[in-house]
Amino acid sequence: MMRALILGGIADASLLAAEIARAGIDAVYSYGGRTRAPADQPLPTRIGGFGGVSGLADYIRSERITHVIDATHPFAAEMSRHAIDACAETGTPLIALERASWVKAPGDIWIEVGDVNAAAAALPEAPANVFLAIGRQHIAPFATKPQHAYTLRFVDPPEAPLPFAADVIVSRGPFTLDGELEMMRTRGIASIVARNSGGDGARAKIDAARILGLPVIMISRPKLPERLRVESVAEVMQWLGHRTCLGA
Repeated sequence: MMRALILGGIADASLLAAEIARAGIDAVYSYGGRTRAPADQPLPTRIGGFGGVSGLADYIRSERITHVIDATHPFAAEMSRHAIDACAETGTPLIALERASWVKAPGDIWIEVGDVNAAAAALPEAPANVFLAIGRQHIAPFATKPQHAYTLRFVDPPEAPLPFAADVIVSRGPFTLDGELEMMRTRGIASIVARNSGGDGARAKIDAARILGLPVIMISRPKLPERLRVESVAEVMQWLGHRTCLGA
């Protein structure tokens, strides 16, 4: 009997959950627990970590998981590595649903860096209005540049004091191009720090930066070991032996 585990994190993970439920596949959707009010899913869900590689391997065995789909955020590298190792340990097939990276287009002003620390170092010394579009787990390095006026955007209000003074927007995407243009103009944003998450849901800020001629400090994706990787829900469903009904 097939029993799938979806490691969620991207918008397409919810689309996949809907397709799996429609196909009648036994599956569990796992949230990492970063968001306080995660979206409802048409599958049984669990929230929280597994306890490293051994904990995930134990879960796969105890729950009789036959297939694992890594649909976590492209920057959730630790979870992806744990999935690779746990599936290797248990002999469980693994596939990654990973949206394509953004590609620099004509008119883009990108400063490409390898990690968050390099992004903080790439900010100018002169005070400026900076939009940090990187999530609350990764903002600490920017305390080294306290002269800037930072705008942050989170799904949930911060529970702990921030490491520097900032204006926090609490909002859940996807965001529109018009909305991003208005936000950046109203706040006088001079530069943006973003992770190369890919996909359409978070792209509007990149398009807005191009239109406004703003530099984007773009953080490259972390390197991961080789694994089976696809870019669409339909390909995951084919891997599971089912046809997708997206758009029907």
